[in-house]
Amino acid sequence: MSVLVLTLAVCAACCLGLGFVLQQNAARQAPLSDFLSPRLLLDLMRMPRWLGGIGLMVAGMVLGAIALSQGEVSLVEPLLATNLLFALALARRQTKQPLGRQGWAGLALLAGGVTAFIVAGEPRGGTAVTNPWRHWLIIGTMLGLALLLTTYAKRSRLSAGPVLLALAAGLLYGVQDALTRVSGERFSDGGLPHLLTGWQPYAVLLLGLTGLVLVQSAFETAPLRMSLPALTAAQPLAGIVCGVGFLGDRLRTDTGALAWEAAGLAAVVVGIILLGLHPAMPSGTTPSRPGRDLQPR
Repeated sequence: MSVLVLTLAVCAACCLGLGFVLQQNAARQAPLSDFLSPRLLLDLMRMPRWLGGIGLMVAGMVLGAIALSQGEVSLVEPLLATNLLFALALARRQTKQPLGRQGWAGLALLAGGVTAFIVAGEPRGGTAVTNPWRHWLIIGTMLGLALLLTTYAKRSRLSAGPVLLALAAGLLYGVQDALTRVSGERFSDGGLPHLLTGWQPYAVLLLGLTGLVLVQSAFETAPLRMSLPALTAAQPLAGIVCGVGFLGDRLRTDTGALAWEAAGLAAVVVGIILLGLHPAMPSGTTPSRPGRDLQPR
């Protein structure tokens, strides 16, 4: 387990968490008529706070990509899930809310779950699966689930919609992380020409833009506490599935290790939910104003 990978992943999580809070602060000001539309990004680009949040997110993604190029997806993804700790730290600074029992419990479960999964599973590299059908089966399943969640989110709009959109975005980001790892390997093997002749870097870009629209739509329609936990929980789970499924990541599979790995992931999810629902998280409540049409178009 590389100290460099751990440092890069935690720094990436810090940038992502702080960036998400700034993005949601700005996105809640956008007109709801832009829901699930690329126009939403054009409106948000006029807001300095959102641009700052995007800058932090891009920095986090770059650091995460470097970490993925040096380590296994199954190791990096759980560490990226700690972005919620940094998001809560900034939210607490804004709202002046104490952590309380809920906050400390969530922090302990998230940190302890990540540690338990990594220590028990001992993620390590292996031989990537060469069968393309296995790749497309896993990727297709993730994309299909994301499409299904987005379809239901569009119908429910302001009820369960933000949670479903965040889950869909998390699945896309998990696949994006896996393909980022593949793109890095292609670049290492043959340089820029070999990278650009593959479909993976273009898929990374498309998944990133699509996920961004989904996340911002979730941020503009509900408090951060509704969307960020779902996003943070779905991304590492999807990434781990891709890492073990076709990237060749290996985890310990004896009974004791599997039990601790499952318990660790469960603790991560519960910790994410507790932290995401913490009163310190921005409520996202804003007064009504022109352009925020709540009716479907």
